[in-house]
Amino acid sequence: MEQGTASLKRGAFAAAISSWSKAARLFEEKGNTAGHVECLTKLSQAYQGAGQHQEALKAAERALRLAQQDKSGKQTAEALCSLGNILSSLGESERGQQHIEEGLRIAERLGDPDLRARLLNNLGNLLAAQKRFEEALQAYQDSASAVREGDTAALAVVNSASACFTLGYFSEAKSRIERALLLLRGLEDSYYKAHALINAGLLCRDLRPRLPDQAIPLTALSSEALAQAVRVSQAIGDARTSSYAYGYLGSLYESDGRPEEALTLTTRAILYAQRSQAPESLYRWYWQSGRVLRGLGKPAEAIAAYRQALGNIRTIRKEMSACTGDPDSSFRRTAALLCSQYVDLLLEHASSAESPQLYLSEAREALELVKVFELRDYFKDDCVDAARYVETKLDLISRSAAIVYPILLEDRLELLVHFPDNLRRYTVMVSAESLTKEVREFRIKVEKRTTNEFLPHAQTLYDWLVRPYEKDLSAYHSDTLVFVPDGPLRTIPMAALHNGKNFLIQEYATAVTPGLNLTDPRPLRTDRIKVLTFGLTESVQDFPALPYVSAELREISQVFSARSLLNQDFVATRVEEELKREPFSILHIASHGHFGNEVEDTFVLAFDTRLTMDRLGEYVGLFRFREEPLDLLTLSACETAAGDDRAALGLAGIAIRAGARSALATLWQVNDPASYRLVVEFYRQLRNPGASRASALQAAQLALLKDLRYGHPCYWAPFLLINNWL
Repeated sequence: MEQGTASLKRGAFAAAISSWSKAARLFEEKGNTAGHVECLTKLSQAYQGAGQHQEALKAAERALRLAQQDKSGKQTAEALCSLGNILSSLGESERGQQHIEEGLRIAERLGDPDLRARLLNNLGNLLAAQKRFEEALQAYQDSASAVREGDTAALAVVNSASACFTLGYFSEAKSRIERALLLLRGLEDSYYKAHALINAGLLCRDLRPRLPDQAIPLTALSSEALAQAVRVSQAIGDARTSSYAYGYLGSLYESDGRPEEALTLTTRAILYAQRSQAPESLYRWYWQSGRVLRGLGKPAEAIAAYRQALGNIRTIRKEMSACTGDPDSSFRRTAALLCSQYVDLLLEHASSAESPQLYLSEAREALELVKVFELRDYFKDDCVDAARYVETKLDLISRSAAIVYPILLEDRLELLVHFPDNLRRYTVMVSAESLTKEVREFRIKVEKRTTNEFLPHAQTLYDWLVRPYEKDLSAYHSDTLVFVPDGPLRTIPMAALHNGKNFLIQEYATAVTPGLNLTDPRPLRTDRIKVLTFGLTESVQDFPALPYVSAELREISQVFSARSLLNQDFVATRVEEELKREPFSILHIASHGHFGNEVEDTFVLAFDTRLTMDRLGEYVGLFRFREEPLDLLTLSACETAAGDDRAALGLAGIAIRAGARSALATLWQVNDPASYRLVVEFYRQLRNPGASRASALQAAQLALLKDLRYGHPCYWAPFLLINNWL
């Protein structure tokens, strides 16, 4: 027991687990229930510290059962305290709160102030995780009032300062940190003391812009707290905590314009993170090192540091994706910011490097990597790209296509364009904020079929996104533009951009892909096409009828002799049965579809249910690992909210998630007769020898554009060809 306690104090969770596991077995053998319960409760805390939440849960639940059987009120409350904390960290906040509140009632009945204080502190943590900060602050204050000194009091005061900061009570937050630092000085050195000091130091750092007149004393407090954390972590021999203490102290010096000292401290942070095998902090310090080195004018060393950061963050993606805390720390946001800075650095260095193509290629690969991360994060599927990832040789893909990577940086737009023989970079001096605003305006106005208000925005976006490389497109005789869009650019149809005379679609076939490395480069085999169609014409599940669907499916059947199932025949079980029956090359679904911010909100409407992307992916995924996967998935009546970049990411990734080489889908729901005409013309064009998917869509869109009734882009522009355009 003593060995476990000593190990926990220095943050050696694995050693604490080992000692307390042995102690628990010995207590159980001797029939010492009180000792066994105490040991299991401590063991649950050690497991939680090590990130082994399920093992922590098992130990705490067993401790609670034994304590209740033994009718030990204090040990029951201790176990409830631990169990509530673990459940909260697992996202089960309601159950966690019930356990903590039950423990509080027992602690109050027993008159145990220290136990009550610990339970109140845990309750505050739970409420803060739910963003109920006023209630959390009250719980922390009650905890600090229950015990005036010691570990629990110090932690409660630090936590209350954090809640004050979040609520905007900045002066109060500062006074609480000062009190916490006084309390912490009197405590025995331990893992918990070091982390409380780190949290206090970070709060002081973050308060500086909120209390500018007190920036100097706050900097001194931050530096003092972090330096104390270094001393404590060194004294207890906790390398992992030393890495955080040194790293955050380096971060403070970085923000204060002391790069040389920041680099020295960050290098120590990297050393201790390596020593403790802590990739969750290692990526952070390599990233910090890269920023500092860049500021010092050492781009080659900075690039090497960024490479290390990217390599380490890949190893912890699962843990960060499952984070239940601050959403800003999620993998998606963190990886996107890291890669954005990395790509910015590579592009900047390419302009003066002897071999610019090497750095441009590295930038492209970094962008591709982020696309994979984003799709896995959206679809919550580590294997979403398993059957689609190919080491594509770009020079083997269509020689007439130009692939465009728009890179939205804070101060400018970079366009990385792949032509058949090289990568070229074009810089447009427009900020990400200005570009996003223009994109939002364009998307809203292009859907208004009665006006041409969209046109100025369509022309501005053309000037930014296409005009910089217009001459090179002519030189290479490009006939297809493939965009790998980012963020807000996923929500607009590039086909409707306008050069002042013509729409982009009148000059080039267009397609989008979530990532070129995810694109299967094989063209459509028109001699082997087998089509399966499903559709709804009736109003079901409160969605309106789609009367033109029956004509749409009938026309497609005449073009490709399709097998069609309508209304009552379009049920989930039938979809699975039909797809199992034979290897169709095209699956066409004419029904309402919705792409939401989360994959759970994304579905296609069947007669009897909503087919989620997971379920549709399972059905279509029957083709994923066959020699010939599904060539084309068409969703002819789906929609994505105008300003929802994340929902548009789901639309962009639908072909990959479903295991199809390509998809045809819409950004917004289109007028019924217009959709019918365009879709049928698309399939007719696909029959032409040598026609690509992209050229077939272009011809169909141009046919609609020439029709006076449907010339407005709201009718033809929302149709996107996704992934393989060949």
